[in-house]
Amino acid sequence: MQLFTTAEAASYLRLKERKIYEMVAEGTVPCTKVTGRWLFPKAELDHWLASSVTRPAGLTRQDAAPIVGGSHDPLLEWALRESGCGLATLAVGSEAGLARFSAGETIAAAMHLHALEDASADANVAAMAGRSDMQDAVMIGFCRREQGFLLAPGNPLKLASIDDVIAKRARIAMRPQGAGAQLLLLALLHRAKIPLDKLASAGPVCPTGPDIAQAIRAGRADTGIATRSVANSAGLDFVSIVWEPFDLVMRQRDYFRPALQALLKFLRSDELSARAQEMGGYDLRDAGSVRFIV
Repeated sequence: MQLFTTAEAASYLRLKERKIYEMVAEGTVPCTKVTGRWLFPKAELDHWLASSVTRPAGLTRQDAAPIVGGSHDPLLEWALRESGCGLATLAVGSEAGLARFSAGETIAAAMHLHALEDASADANVAAMAGRSDMQDAVMIGFCRREQGFLLAPGNPLKLASIDDVIAKRARIAMRPQGAGAQLLLLALLHRAKIPLDKLASAGPVCPTGPDIAQAIRAGRADTGIATRSVANSAGLDFVSIVWEPFDLVMRQRDYFRPALQALLKFLRSDELSARAQEMGGYDLRDAGSVRFIV
């Protein structure tokens, strides 16, 4: 994140330093005070300038809706509610969430992606670096979380891997195309050189992890991929596959908005740590840290 000094902000805005100080005193320019010095986030200055531009009718810029779209996560859902940030969540899957964010429909996106070939690759970072529509974006770590196979209590089919799922013709609940859990399933199949049509799909498609848990509890599916926290809350068995990064993406110009700042502050709270430990399957060491910036 680029920060200007008073002199740099004056030069950037083509104003005298004295005028900058007057605007600071009036509270009319975005700024922050760090160890006695005024600093000016460039992204916030850009947003302030853009919002002040007089535009012809029909060209008025619309702020993104106060929604975190993308992947569903029980801890994120709880944090949005308990932080008082006022942001809603829209569970549409990681790739669809990024598409809505790119189109300016949501203020942030929640994502967890998986590379087909390399299990150790950080697919979230790679996706951000490779997209031209993510200029002025910043990726903030929310957590690392444990993904795996959800199973009926007692694991009656004794499933321990994707090979077992295939060999025992276990009915597996699917997630929508582009959902992070579905990308993980496709990656497991690709690395094992197993075609998708070898799976015994337990349709219909499940929108979220809790929907997979419900399908298993109801006997409509034998397994499906979701987080340990979902398994714990539903009283299901769980076989771990991977610990994955789960990140939030937002525009740099929106980073200092009160709603996002309230959420980001809450990410470092004792309340969130306690809740994560209670739910299980979360590692919050990266919570609130900048993991990638364009």
